[in-house]
Amino acid sequence: MTVKNIISKALLIFLLFTLICGVIYTALITGLAQLIFPYQANGSIIEVNGKVYGSELLGQQFTSDKYMWGRIMNIDISTYKDKEGDPVMYAIPSNISPASNEYEQLVAKRVEKIKASNPEMGDTPIPVDLVTCSGSGLDPHISPAAAEYQVKRLARANDISEDEVREIIRKCTTGKFLGIFGAETVNVLKVNLMLEGIL
Repeated sequence: MTVKNIISKALLIFLLFTLICGVIYTALITGLAQLIFPYQANGSIIEVNGKVYGSELLGQQFTSDKYMWGRIMNIDISTYKDKEGDPVMYAIPSNISPASNEYEQLVAKRVEKIKASNPEMGDTPIPVDLVTCSGSGLDPHISPAAAEYQVKRLARANDISEDEVREIIRKCTTGKFLGIFGAETVNVLKVNLMLEGIL
C-alpha cells in the first residue's frame, strides 16, 4: 500500500466521521431536543408577555429585602471593548478557592448582611446554601430551608402574609428527580417574579 493510498483512506475516514459525528448526529439530537423538549432545548427562558426575565437555569443576584435571595453569586464581572471601542460587561464564574481568605471574607460579609436583613430570625442558624457558592457560582436554586429562612422578611417587605409567601415558595419548589434522586429545590427567580405579580 502506497503512502498516497494511506493518506486517501485516512482523509476519507476523517471526512466520513466528521459527517456522521459533526453533522448528522448533531442535527439529529438538536432536532429531537426541539421536538421533545423545546422549552429546555432553548434555554428554559422565562418570558411573560413578550418580555424575557431570565432563564430558570441561571441565577440572578437579588439584594433588595423585598426579593428572595439566592446563593452567593461567585462571578467575575469584567469589561472589554467591542469593535467600536465601547465597554461591554460580561460575567463569568469565578474560581475563588473555598479555602482562600477571600472566600472566607465573602462568606462572613454575607452572614452579616443576612442577619441584618432578617432580624426576625434572631439566632436561628442560617442555612448553608445562603452563605456559600455553588460549584458553578450561577446556581438558580436554594433549598426549601433557605427559602423558609426568608419568609418573615419577604412577608414584611412585600406587605403580604407569611402563608402567601409560603404558597409562592411551594409553587416554585421542584421535588427530587424520580422522587428519589437529588433534593428539593426552590427557583429563586420564579419566586421573585411571583412576588412581583409577573408570573
